[in-house]
Amino acid sequence: MSAVVVIPARYGSSRFPAKMLAAETGRPLVQHVVDRVRRCSLVRETIVATDDQRIVDALRPFDTKCVLTSPEHQSGTDRIAEVAQSLNDEIIINVQGDEPEIEPEVVDALILRLQQARENMVTAATDYPAAADPNDPNLVKAVVAADGRAIYFSRAAIPYRREPQSPVNTGYLLHLGIYGYRREFLIRYTQWPQSPAELTEKLEQLRALEHGESLYVLKVKRATHGIDTPQQYQAFLKRQGQLVGGERQV
Repeated sequence: MSAVVVIPARYGSSRFPAKMLAAETGRPLVQHVVDRVRRCSLVRETIVATDDQRIVDALRPFDTKCVLTSPEHQSGTDRIAEVAQSLNDEIIINVQGDEPEIEPEVVDALILRLQQARENMVTAATDYPAAADPNDPNLVKAVVAADGRAIYFSRAAIPYRREPQSPVNTGYLLHLGIYGYRREFLIRYTQWPQSPAELTEKLEQLRALEHGESLYVLKVKRATHGIDTPQQYQAFLKRQGQLVGGERQV
C-alpha cells in the first residue's frame, strides 16, 4: 500500500501571523517539516495543502509540491481530504505544518501499522512530560486499551485519580497531533457531521470514536516541539544552532 504525507499549511494564525513562512533559518517553517518527511522510507510523496498562494510561491525554490485548497475549510483534516480525493494512494498521513522536528521514524511506523493491521485511522501518544500539568487543556490526554486502541481523548486530566497518591495509578498519556488514515475512510470521515463529544471537547478525533471506529494509538518515546508562538519559534532556532541560508554554521 503506497503512502502520501499531506501537510496542511494555513497562512493565517492568531498567535503567530504567517508562521508557516517564518524563515530566519533560510527556509520557511513548513519547508523544515517537508525536509523531515523526505527522510521517511515509506512515503511516496509529500504534498503541502495550503489556502494561500504566498505559501506556494515561498516553497517553489525548494521543489516542494503544493496544492491550493479551498479557503473555506474548517480544519486541516478537511484540507487534506480535498487533496486525497485526487490521489490513488491507499494511505494518507497528516503531519502538521508547524512540526519542524517531526521524527521520520514515527511517520514510517504509522504507515507500517496501516499496512499490516485493519484500522482505518491511527495516531500517536507518549508518556506525559514530568514537568507538564495534566490539567492544562491545551495538552490533550489519551486513554488507551491494552491492545493499543483508543478509549477516549480529553482536555481534562484523564483517567481521574480518585486516590491521588495510590501506587496503582496509571500514568497520563500525551496525545500527539499526527494522524494516519486509509484514504477512503478519510473522505467518509470528513463528510460525517461533528459529533457531540467532538463539539464539547473541540477534538475532531472523537468523531471517529463516536461513530464506532477503531483508532490505534502508537506509543512513541517523546513529543516533538510544535511551533505556535514567536517565542517557540525562537526556541526552535536555538535548538537548530546558528543557521544561515539553511546551512549549519560551525
